[in-house]
Amino acid sequence: MSQADFLPFALPEIGEEEIAEVVDTLRSGWVTTGPKARRFEQDFVQFLGDDSLQAIAVNSATAGLHLALEAIGIGPGDEVITTTHTFTATAEVVRYMGADVVLVDIDPATLNIDPKAIEAAITPKTKAIMPVHYAGLSVDMDGVMAIARKHGLKVVEDAAHALPTTFKQQTIGTLQSDVTVFSFYANKTITTGEGGMLVTRDEAIAARCKVMRLHGISRDAFDRFTAKVPSWYYEIVAPGFKYNLTDIAAALGLHQLRRVRGFQVRREQIAQRYDEAFADLPIIAPPRPENAGDLHAWHLYVVRLSDAAQINRDQLIDSLFADGIGVSVHYIPLHLHPYWKDRYKLQPEQFPHSQRAYERMVSLPLYTKMTDADVERVVTSVRKAFGAL
Repeated sequence: MSQADFLPFALPEIGEEEIAEVVDTLRSGWVTTGPKARRFEQDFVQFLGDDSLQAIAVNSATAGLHLALEAIGIGPGDEVITTTHTFTATAEVVRYMGADVVLVDIDPATLNIDPKAIEAAITPKTKAIMPVHYAGLSVDMDGVMAIARKHGLKVVEDAAHALPTTFKQQTIGTLQSDVTVFSFYANKTITTGEGGMLVTRDEAIAARCKVMRLHGISRDAFDRFTAKVPSWYYEIVAPGFKYNLTDIAAALGLHQLRRVRGFQVRREQIAQRYDEAFADLPIIAPPRPENAGDLHAWHLYVVRLSDAAQINRDQLIDSLFADGIGVSVHYIPLHLHPYWKDRYKLQPEQFPHSQRAYERMVSLPLYTKMTDADVERVVTSVRKAFGAL
């Protein structure tokens, strides 16, 4: 099979507007964090529709999560609860702070973190909860926030999959959590190549994140270098990080953000076609929002094989790859990875729902550059794997 015949698992949709904006940035001479990064932050707040929020552009969602935990004071001896069913970035930032991760299981219906499991895992050392909006479906944030208020805990939402997800008609990023962090990695619902956005309405958290984003410098670098009077003086007030987003990346984001609603519509159309095409197969389709009118971002379309399936997950993957279809698995749960398993002495039976889902799940291609013919190619390949043609 030639490379041209292979249908990738994910591809970004980059238009002429993004390209022109990047070229304009290169010609401007301001290629690192500057006016376009600031504009992107302002546009992001406008998109969310809540002027009480502050948006802070960062070079990855991982960086945003790290900044958030540092700003809320997580440190050695603390515990942070999150789901085992996530990418390692969600948990590794807790270890950056010298704190410990407490992994809990998922709700088998939604594949999101189970609020009941959160409550059962709380100890006197617990300081924060990090819910993950898996695949673009909102966590039960009422349940999470009720637990957080009851126990005096901070909440940092990992919204890497969740633009423009809503929960009870409120866009993720505008809820009552302390911080929300979005990802703009290459395969996300919008992309800046690498990048992310930290959102908070807490002035102290925002101020700390801005300082720590760029080496702990007391003044914004953009302000220092564009001032009309000499402004070379600055102070280092903390041992900060190098987490700023470049203007080159922000240039992409400015136009990707304008297209996010249309992107979501197209992703939902593809998801709907998959739902219809696989309805008679021994497959569990991805869960839909529980609340009428809510948006699923459809970052991922994850199917699970039911008990009636005559093939296993790996056979399905092999069959799809043989047909030139790129697929993935989201995720190998953290409790199966050597670092997390060994450090916390974890066993699969502690996480029965995540373990069972992992053993039976496959993520199918779902991205806006897919043509209808591409979608039908995936449908045909899946049905063939089940002997349903």
